[in-house]
This record gives sequence, structure tokens and C-alpha cells, in this order.
Amino acid sequence: MQLTLATDDTGGPEIFASLQGEGPSMGVPVAFVRLSRCNLACVWCDTAYTWRFEGDNRPHRDTAAYDRKANQVTLSPAETAERIAALGQNRLVITGGEPLLQAGALAAMLGFLPDITVEIETNGTVAPPVRLDIRVDQYNVSPKLSHSGNPADLALIPERMDAWAAEPRAFLKFVIASPDDVAEVLELQRRYRFRPGQIFLMAEGTSTAVQRARQDWLAPLCLEHGFRMSDRLHIHLYGDTRGT
Repeated sequence: MQLTLATDDTGGPEIFASLQGEGPSMGVPVAFVRLSRCNLACVWCDTAYTWRFEGDNRPHRDTAAYDRKANQVTLSPAETAERIAALGQNRLVITGGEPLLQAGALAAMLGFLPDITVEIETNGTVAPPVRLDIRVDQYNVSPKLSHSGNPADLALIPERMDAWAAEPRAFLKFVIASPDDVAEVLELQRRYRFRPGQIFLMAEGTSTAVQRARQDWLAPLCLEHGFRMSDRLHIHLYGDTRGT
């Protein structure tokens, strides 16, 4: 059983220490591991190198296609865990791509890291199996709205939305590109009865200038509707770069 990871700028596995840039743990020192492959295709995805390989014609605004061999690397769960442990952090963020596509190998990896606190960043379409779920302390769920370009029947699966609404470890983080997107979030909140404080709104953008411009109108909407707002701290600190 192997894990398929994304690569950093050196061609090695994208395993690194940083500050969590988004959501409820923003600013917390963590270890990151970024897995490759995704079952969705967001037109604005800032990690398209994890899924949009040559021959994949799913739309993306940059139209870039990545060489699979140069952007994927496989490691055993044990070796992946060893590299994570060497970073010396007590909290781990598993991101992607869509990490839950590799749930079995992730569960095996976490068996080598019994004392680490675990966050999983997921698009919310895949149910975590019990053998992995028992090791997860926090789910950062990012359901994809219509502006992502994904069909709703693939991105917003009712039984999965119901499950996340009832999951006390789950936070819902919605990417917002225009004020109209907030109306879509309000309808999802009404339909699935997401808990107060469970919803974060985060401006889409890969530069500080775009983030700040969108936050100018997003902040009042968060205040009006009682939503929490997430920044993208890593963008301000490091730019739109791998391994940060």
C-alpha cells in the first residue's frame, strides 16, 4: 500500500512545516502533507498540479496541464510518517487534492503517528472510513459552490452534506468569489441546518491584492449573516507557492 503525494519545487514529496493559513486553526504551527489526485475540478483551483495532468481536459482557468511523473511521487505510509515526524510538529494537516481518496493508506500512515493531532482538508464528497475517522480530530470541509465549475450532483452530495452538518469535528469553509456566492451558502445552510459558528467564508484569490479587495465586501456580509471569515495567511506570507 502506497500513498501518492504531490511534489514540491525540488521534485520531492510535498511534506513541510508551516503555519496553517486558513480556517479555524489559522496561524497554528503544523506539519503539512499534500496528496495528489482529486475527484473534482475547480476552475480556480490553486493546486491544479495535483490533478490536471496531461490528457485531463477538465476546465481550468490557467489551461495548464502538468506532467504526471514530475508532479507525483509515491511513498509507503511508514516513510511518509517518518518524514512528517522529522518536522517536529504536534499537529498535522492532510490536504490535497482530495485526501479521502487515499483513506486506507492514510489510516496506515497515522498508525505510525499515534500522538499527533490530525486535520483533514476535504471537498466533502467522500465519506471517511472508520479506520481513518477514529484518528481525525478536525475536518476542514470545503464544499464547492456553482462558481467552481463542478456539477452540484458531484460536488454537493446530500447525504454527505447531512453527515458533515451533524459532525461536531467538521467546519464548512466556502470559497467566495462574488457576493452572489453568499446567497448559495445561505441556501445550503437553510437546507442542511449547519450549526452557528460552523461556517467560514473565504475570499477566492492567490494574491494579497485580490484577497483584500474581496474581503472589503465579504467582511460586512459575514457580519450580517453571522458567518466566520477566513483569511489566507500563507498567501500574504509566502505568495502562491508550493511547500508553504
